[in-house]
Amino acid sequence: MKWVFLALTIWGAIHPMYYFFQWFGENGYDLMGMVDAWHVNTAASGLVWDLTIAAVALTAWVIWETLQNRDWLRLISIPATFCIGVSCGLPLYLFLRMRQGS
Repeated sequence: MKWVFLALTIWGAIHPMYYFFQWFGENGYDLMGMVDAWHVNTAASGLVWDLTIAAVALTAWVIWETLQNRDWLRLISIPATFCIGVSCGLPLYLFLRMRQGS
């Protein structure tokens, strides 16, 4: 199962970044413009908030379990979550979490 999580981590990093880079290519590296685009309508805003809440929940879980287990490497899933997305950060965390049991 850990290899499934690793594959999902890679997919979750590459697939969203494809669209981000495509947007940057069309609009320049305007981060505030991208944030504005994320809120183009209520459906998009709802998705942004859904993913933001999921990212905060994942961060709280990562920090709590990291402090419990002292496995500091797991913390890299936090920047992966906020710099790429939950689609990368969550499977990365699950992969790192499972690696000790193998």
